[in-house]
Amino acid sequence: MNLLSAEAENPSPYQHFIGSLDLQGAHLGVFITTSSFTQGAKDAAARYRNGRIILIDGIRLTELMLEYDVAVQKALRYTVYEVDENFFDEDLL
Repeated sequence: MNLLSAEAENPSPYQHFIGSLDLQGAHLGVFITTSSFTQGAKDAAARYRNGRIILIDGIRLTELMLEYDVAVQKALRYTVYEVDENFFDEDLL
């Protein structure tokens, strides 16, 4: 069995996604995962001939959630202090 026929028998989620985009005539797709993308998925997205596919992995998803306050709550707030050097006499420093 060659690689092409193996892929045809067991299409990946990326291949399903690309096929769905093609059927709808879409020019843009966004594929989100909470983990990471394989190199094969990145290559498939880069080769999409009818437009662009944006891949958002778990790290980027977390960044976006925090940036736009989506599905997150602020639990703790920290205050960071620094020494006010103007408070002290210059002779002591």
